[in-house]
Amino acid sequence: MSTAAPGLPPETSAAPPALAVPLTSLSATAGCAAKIAQVDLIAALAHLPRAQDPRVMVGLDTGDDAAVIRLRDDLALVQTVDIFTPIVDDAYDYGRIAAANALSDVFAMGATPLSALSFVAWPMDTAGPAALGEVLRGAGDVCAEVGIVISGGHSIVDKEPKFGLFVTGTVHPDEVVRNDGAQDGDLLVLTKPVGTGVLTTAFKRGVIDAAALQPAVDNMTALNAAAARAMTQVRTHVHAATDVTGFGLLGHLGNVLRASSGATPLGASLRLGDVPLLPRVRELAEAGACPGGSKRNLAYAAPNCRFEAGLSDFEQLILADAQTSGGLLIAIAPEGHAALMRALAAEGVTTAATVGRVQAADAPALIEVKA
Repeated sequence: MSTAAPGLPPETSAAPPALAVPLTSLSATAGCAAKIAQVDLIAALAHLPRAQDPRVMVGLDTGDDAAVIRLRDDLALVQTVDIFTPIVDDAYDYGRIAAANALSDVFAMGATPLSALSFVAWPMDTAGPAALGEVLRGAGDVCAEVGIVISGGHSIVDKEPKFGLFVTGTVHPDEVVRNDGAQDGDLLVLTKPVGTGVLTTAFKRGVIDAAALQPAVDNMTALNAAAARAMTQVRTHVHAATDVTGFGLLGHLGNVLRASSGATPLGASLRLGDVPLLPRVRELAEAGACPGGSKRNLAYAAPNCRFEAGLSDFEQLILADAQTSGGLLIAIAPEGHAALMRALAAEGVTTAATVGRVQAADAPALIEVKA
């Protein structure tokens, strides 16, 4: 691990020099849309040995958001890593988004962040050290919001910028929120609107300006800390949760359903009209502003979906849109739903949408999608 050397120059309030080259122009993909397709990831992970360590409470088997390691009867460690290419041109916002996205995995497990390490791959000749400093400053500011610091990290030179965090958190072993406990009849609550992949793709192609992109930036930099606090307040009714990122709403819901299926396969009903969307997402998606990652997501999810007649291709893509730093998707028993909604409102969570229901199905992860 490499850390900052002593003798660094004092902080300055002077504005950093403008980038000579937009950050997004230096990468082929953007944000969580850079994820390897689920079908390819599953094939690759099949070669890894399964954990034999009894301390591993959550590992690879269920594709959960983070690993959980039991340290004591009353303490478990939560570990995650998230790294991606630039999704915006503003270096400070890039750092903020990357940090919020990495922290989200810890919140999705019902855990409290403890510390963070950074990883950076950076084209010094085209992007320069000043922009990298802004990325680190943005990430540090977001970490400070939850009371932790970036205490070290590692850096390499690369032609394509990449940045992210390794985050460690803690949780009581009995209070871990996993992705494999959803039950028939659970209601599905989503805590952020969908559409960051569409808006960032439209911006990268020059279809929209920075002002039109700003709702997506605000969405991606918003932490899931408040939603997680609300979720843990009604923990006894919460059966499963995940955060919605690069595999899209359909992909992450499918992961929950597969992980939760036992003797009785579990599926879900989902209604597009109940899914909150960022401004202009329908218009831009219909015009073709969808990242390649969203198209890969839909290709993987579609065989397990029953789309209502009349749902257009672009509407299906919206549900598979590759999100960056998306909201929590919570499966909660009906008797706890009202309490969750009250807790989310009390915590100041501005989006809390009931988008569907878990149900028994003919096959695992079968999702019925209505308009």
